[in-house]
Amino acid sequence: MYQARIPTRVIAPLVTFDCHSDKYLYKRAQEVDWMTLIGTDRTFAIFASVSASNITHSKYAALKLKDAIVDMIRDQVGTRPDVDRREPDVSINLHIENNRATISLDAAGQSMHRRGYRLDAMEAPLQETVAASIIRMTEWKADRPLLDPMCGSGTILAEALMMATGTPSGYLHQSFGFEQFPDFDLWAWSARKKEIDDAIKPIEKGLISGSDIDSEAVRFARKNLSRLPHGDLVTLSRADYRDLDSFENGVLVTNPPYGVRLNGGMRIEDFYKNLGDFFKQKCAGTTAYVYVGKPELLKTVGLRTTWKKELVNGALDGRLARYDMYAGQREKDRLRREAQATATEPETTDTAEAPQGQEAQETADPK
Repeated sequence: MYQARIPTRVIAPLVTFDCHSDKYLYKRAQEVDWMTLIGTDRTFAIFASVSASNITHSKYAALKLKDAIVDMIRDQVGTRPDVDRREPDVSINLHIENNRATISLDAAGQSMHRRGYRLDAMEAPLQETVAASIIRMTEWKADRPLLDPMCGSGTILAEALMMATGTPSGYLHQSFGFEQFPDFDLWAWSARKKEIDDAIKPIEKGLISGSDIDSEAVRFARKNLSRLPHGDLVTLSRADYRDLDSFENGVLVTNPPYGVRLNGGMRIEDFYKNLGDFFKQKCAGTTAYVYVGKPELLKTVGLRTTWKKELVNGALDGRLARYDMYAGQREKDRLRREAQATATEPETTDTAEAPQGQEAQETADPK
């Protein structure tokens, strides 16, 4: 779990049961040994979700579970633990679907997308777990240069760096939920954590690079990357991607803006067309991956995708598209245009004979 990059939560189920009423939820919840799991000296919080069930409100379900827990402990020892929704010692997950309930402990103790490096961010940043999913879907192995030409606060760059260096996703976390489990072994965990952290390795300067037209975004990205091991080896610059030198034979990964209009009044459709032109003109031999929150914008890039895959970012039904810009594509385009031009020229009636013996030579040549 310390190294897991994709999941948002890791839970350890305690009990699963049919749950058709709040009274039955309360009754079955009291069968769990909460005194051992929480006691009176730890704080706790409950995170609930419900769907297609007789209990229709998640906050009400969480309240009934909370009552069951504190009533049970109070009956046993005369006092009760406190609730702390911000930084609980023990996080409890309640999931009710189709009148079937599962009560679990959260082994991470918090949403795992909160890596800890992104303390400075632009508006509506990409979730860290989504950025990690994008990097995994590119199948990048840190063997080719990687560029994000619209890096924002650097989330894609940070996740690529963590993957390339072997930095675990939980590297900056101060604690984990499993440390509060009754069978937690501090010595074993400390030894394993040290083994993983000691394996973190540097990358070559320039292997990962990013740029953004917004100087504040570049400043945020630099600060965020500085919180990670070897973050200083990521190259950053303030630049309009259209002014960048050619980026050939690499991997380009980016999450462009998808508002109606950009700063300066450019139509978003024109922006994506310019992006497609940039790929064609400056990215020969590069594999480009573009993640958008509005899939219809991919049609305005003007290039055929190799594939498109669904990838949700919060409430956005996003898509990741792959574009393969083959080396020599510009030369192929030029030859195709010349061939089309030749096909439209009028035929000539030149009947001059070839030099004697040429026809026989060409016929005999196996080439």
